[in-house]
Amino acid sequence: MALKLSYFDIRGLAEPIRLLLVDKQVAFEDHRIARDQWPEIKPKMIFGQVPCLLSGDEELVQSGAILRHLGRVHGLNGSNETETTFIDMFYEGVRDLHNKYAQMIYGNYENGKEAYIKETAPGELARLEKLFRTYKNGEHYVAGDKESYADYVLFEELDIHLILSPTALDGTPALKKFHERFAERANIKGYLNKRAALNPPVNGNGKQ
Repeated sequence: MALKLSYFDIRGLAEPIRLLLVDKQVAFEDHRIARDQWPEIKPKMIFGQVPCLLSGDEELVQSGAILRHLGRVHGLNGSNETETTFIDMFYEGVRDLHNKYAQMIYGNYENGKEAYIKETAPGELARLEKLFRTYKNGEHYVAGDKESYADYVLFEELDIHLILSPTALDGTPALKKFHERFAERANIKGYLNKRAALNPPVNGNGKQ
């Protein structure tokens, strides 16, 4: 059954979901909501939010819940409880970084960008670098030899930080190499090439 993923015409919180579906060759409708359509659609959403993944009559919302669901369905959630818990923990760490990024983007971009690049991001990325080296010294994926849903979230987060600052990953070599490797996955590479041609905004306010 084909899926329908609804979100705004930006990368935002839906982009890791898109990356996962494309990489796993899962057919889905990429429904991009125009801003003038949102007031009509918003009341119909469970929490008044998107992304929303529709599978038949089943409506899934909250980006983390959608990613974990897809992780279970497509074998991207670890091979045992230890790996699954680690993947969840890593995902939450990336989300913490993204929340700080979003606070700067939407709340204090003009005055806070430089401080974020020089002070906030390096420390947060260093923590992720250390955690990323837990399995295979960070030479493969978040939880070792096999990709997980957290890898798609990590890749997108690193990518938007490189847009913010091209030198963002210079202090975290394992994360930098991961980003380079992941971008070369055949389905991901094809998607990135198409995305580059369309050049959708990263964030809803156009700042990135």
